Amino acid sequence: MKAIAEFAMRGRFQALLLTVGGAGSILFCWISAAVLALVTLRKGAGMGAQLWFWALLPSGAVWYTSGDSGPLTLLTGTLVLAMVLRATVSLPLAVLASVAIGALSGLAMLTLGQHYLDQMVSVFGEFLAQLEQNLAQGGEAVQLPRPTNLQIAGMLGAGTAMTSVLCLLLARYWQAALYNPGGFGDEFRALRFTPAVATGMALAAAAVSALGAEFRTWAVICMLPLSFAGLALVHARARYRGQGTGWLVAFYAIWIIFDPIKLMVVFVAIADSWFDFRQRWAKPGKDLDRGED
Repeated sequence: MKAIAEFAMRGRFQALLLTVGGAGSILFCWISAAVLALVTLRKGAGMGAQLWFWALLPSGAVWYTSGDSGPLTLLTGTLVLAMVLRATVSLPLAVLASVAIGALSGLAMLTLGQHYLDQMVSVFGEFLAQLEQNLAQGGEAVQLPRPTNLQIAGMLGAGTAMTSVLCLLLARYWQAALYNPGGFGDEFRALRFTPAVATGMALAAAAVSALGAEFRTWAVICMLPLSFAGLALVHARARYRGQGTGWLVAFYAIWIIFDPIKLMVVFVAIADSWFDFRQRWAKPGKDLDRGED
């Protein structure tokens, strides 16, 4: 992966080649987004905007032909987050900006992508109908709820926000690997929000979820920054206890499979905003954050 960053930073043509080359692919547009963020962080918003402009051609073509705006929204969202990070030099603020990215992406899909949403609803409906039929053959009569356009738009917005943050983190990792080895680990493990921000996001998520089942996917957008802060705390704790990569891999496997673990990570992030667990773990004369990524 580092080789991709090295190639992108050799010159404008190489960065343009990588950005445009993957922008038209649903599978590989995340590489283009990460390269776009890396160039923005290193060379400035002007250079990043130029690459984004050229990437509009293939990503716009995907949107026009298939109705899928995913590559375009991912590139745009990642660019905005990279601009925020470069301007503020604050990873928490950049991650927090993903809430706006997710909400605007979902609203744009509701406004401009009704046909695509209808297709998604149809696909989910056929899948659930087949699942109901299989369950009925086993003697279980179950009526599964069908997703609506509003739910799927929120899900797509949350996906865009999460992937934009992941692409930004990948770009930040590349930047550190090339110019500041070890710096990304320090920065990510220190990610946390103030009590006001963490509590505000939690209340916003609860308020949106209270509007009804259709809005729960939109509530996820509000919880994404807290999820990343909670995961950063897990990394900090693993660093403090000297636990290796294997432990983190096992944790992420459990986190992906079990939803209660996801909520626990969010709750831990909120608690950390009030109690700052990293400071409580710290011992005099020992720097917990320094070390190799």
